[in-house]
Amino acid sequence: MTTKQVNVTINGKTVSVPAGITVVEAAKMHGIDIPVFCHHPKLEPVGMCRMCLVEIGAPMVDPKTKEVVMENGAPKIAMRPKLETACTNRVFDGMVVETQTQKAMLGQKSTVEFLLTSHPLDCPVCDKGGECPLQNLTMAHGPGKSRFIYDEKIRLDKQVPLGELIYLDRERCIQCARCVRFQEDIASEPVLGFDERGRKMQIVSLSEPGFDSIFSGNTTDICPVGALTTADFRFGARPWELSAESSICTQCPVGCNTTLNTRREAKAGGDIVVKRVMPRQNEEVNEIWLCDKGRFAYHYAESKERLTKPMIRKDGKLSRASWDAATKLAAEKFTKNKKDFVVLASGRLSNEDLFNLKSLADTVGGKAILYSDMGGGDVTKLVGVGAGTNIGKLGKEDAIVVIASDLYEEAPIWWLRVKQAAQRGATLIVANPRGTKLDKFAKHVIRYEHGDEVKTVNDLGKKNKIADEFAKAKNAIIFYGSDGLGVNGTSALASACGSLLKETGHVGRANNGLIGVWQRANDQGAFEMGFEAEADLEKALKGKAVYIAGADPVGDDPNLAKALKGAKFVAVQDLLETATTEIADAVFPAQAFTEREGTFTSGERRVQRFYAAVPVKGDSKPDFAITSMIAKQMGVILEGSSVRVVFDLLSNSIEAFADLNYDKLAETKEQFPIVGRSDMYYGGTTYENVKGLGVQLLPMAQVGGTVRIPKVRKEAALHPKEKEVLAVPINKLYDFGITVSSAELLEQRIGETKISMNSSTAKKLGVDVGKNAKISFDGVSGEAIVNIDDSVSAGVVLVPRSMGLAIREPVVAKVK
Repeated sequence: MTTKQVNVTINGKTVSVPAGITVVEAAKMHGIDIPVFCHHPKLEPVGMCRMCLVEIGAPMVDPKTKEVVMENGAPKIAMRPKLETACTNRVFDGMVVETQTQKAMLGQKSTVEFLLTSHPLDCPVCDKGGECPLQNLTMAHGPGKSRFIYDEKIRLDKQVPLGELIYLDRERCIQCARCVRFQEDIASEPVLGFDERGRKMQIVSLSEPGFDSIFSGNTTDICPVGALTTADFRFGARPWELSAESSICTQCPVGCNTTLNTRREAKAGGDIVVKRVMPRQNEEVNEIWLCDKGRFAYHYAESKERLTKPMIRKDGKLSRASWDAATKLAAEKFTKNKKDFVVLASGRLSNEDLFNLKSLADTVGGKAILYSDMGGGDVTKLVGVGAGTNIGKLGKEDAIVVIASDLYEEAPIWWLRVKQAAQRGATLIVANPRGTKLDKFAKHVIRYEHGDEVKTVNDLGKKNKIADEFAKAKNAIIFYGSDGLGVNGTSALASACGSLLKETGHVGRANNGLIGVWQRANDQGAFEMGFEAEADLEKALKGKAVYIAGADPVGDDPNLAKALKGAKFVAVQDLLETATTEIADAVFPAQAFTEREGTFTSGERRVQRFYAAVPVKGDSKPDFAITSMIAKQMGVILEGSSVRVVFDLLSNSIEAFADLNYDKLAETKEQFPIVGRSDMYYGGTTYENVKGLGVQLLPMAQVGGTVRIPKVRKEAALHPKEKEVLAVPINKLYDFGITVSSAELLEQRIGETKISMNSSTAKKLGVDVGKNAKISFDGVSGEAIVNIDDSVSAGVVLVPRSMGLAIREPVVAKVK
């Protein structure tokens, strides 16, 4: 926002506001509400609905002297003859605005009356009832009685599925175009449009399949009436019945701020359940948006497959046991096999859980492994983005590099914000062996061969046009991912990226540094705790006593299943029954993120709190408490009763977290635009953030410590033989992962397993597009549908992770 201020008089009150903002925004900043429908603070103004009609005036200027005409010691104001839209007029010094004159109020009243001519009287059954801008503004500005004849009302379809997630009630639509404009201007997925004219105008989906967008749920938040509703909340509850609790999305490393709406549900046996997930404003993270995965994939926490009681294996079968008996068995086995003790945990766990697990491993001389296909967390701790980073502030003179990552599939909100930074003028450099949806927004697109990731980064440090633009950028951020890479490849790439940033001076300050596009929400937190990813995980688990938390290696990879079946002892703590719990010797039921408190560390190294929203399922316990119980039986004392105390211990032990505590993480500040207050007609049903914006950790480069980037380790290149291909892993937004597959609504988006190759490779292999082909590699085989993507290099096949084909890194494969 501009720093220049101008003086504006609104309803007789003179206020100072930033130059160039709209009259609506200026009034809002000073507690004056101007009614709106089509206007939204995140969208460009269009003046479609005319709800914000006001009177506007300006100081009179003498045409001869060019001086302001004075009257009684003050500028003489000339009011414009007609009412003006407050959403399209921008403030200037000396502007006078009247919102409550008889003329202005008549204009607002007439607009409401016109909008109601064919609007149905659905309020008692409408999902928007209780949080409906049209209801509120009708009460405040409406006529109270309609002058229009009931029989002349237009009748339109009321239950129109725009896609499988969003329903449209055409009678309720007021043609404000918020949804159309969001999809076109914000999401850059123009899949909605208008059809017909006049009173018959209606919203239609322009895509096949319908409403083909991963951001579709946001349109229901900003719809000012009950025209757009989500499939899972439609007719599910009334807004005034719902409780709200702050949380963090667990689906990717962005760390989107959310609100969980809950209600006691008769069909759930009287239990309190989550009814919907809503965005919570955090302008430095997700602004007021969510992707559809984050919005709809919460159902796994309420799955019928939830673990509720501890179990131990007796006579070859798992049977229920007490917490004392189960933890005692695990402790005995781990103590007996201290030299072979391994903790395997995923980034689904909170910082507190991971801290206790790492503490236990360290105390007894075990090893703590992060269940991930990505390395490089040691580099992000050194040269991660500086505290104060806000991608939303990047623009002209700044540069962003995205390498080996398809942000659209891996971290959609980052995709959205990086795209918008490019649209504001930032130099976007996208480097990938194949095409991605970010390419069309990039100033430079670099295509490299698989295996040349490090070379590509090194070339950005040499003398060339692209390298010169990057080096001269005021601020620069690099996103690196695991597209086509495994642990070793990503570790080498992270080191190369870190070295480039250090050499060009883009470390140690806000809006500069390295971001890992991790596979899970808290992988960065795991690296902060000291966990490491393991390239040869099969070897690391073989013949060990393994403590698994929040991971399903058996279900993911038959080679890991083989390794664990030969383990000395396997204890698993998780939410759900999995293939790994089936082979375990001891099983512990863990609480879901919806049932407890804790913190996550996002890919931008922002530590954020989440809060308990629903009661605990069965006898489940938080992961940190389970670890504490096992540790106690092993003679190791770890905090297990208070998550807040665990965090205090964590902050005293780990330098990057020094001086942090739960109270500091819960602090908030005024955010702009102002949304989520009682006036939902302004910003939509986004929730105000009252429970914490989080705190970014300082990277070593920012605190002035020694920054030694690990050396790049070269990997031997793979050389497929005749009739072989190079199979490389890619990430898919919707997959068979346990946190997604349990959401029935997303089944259509998950789809079938597909492998992608270019047309020449398919012809050479003799496989047909759209037909099944058999692929085998590294002891794994399966079938997948052949998809053609001519941006893929010849001789390369893209294999999606977590879609039934166990691939962790590039491998030589056969396809037929």
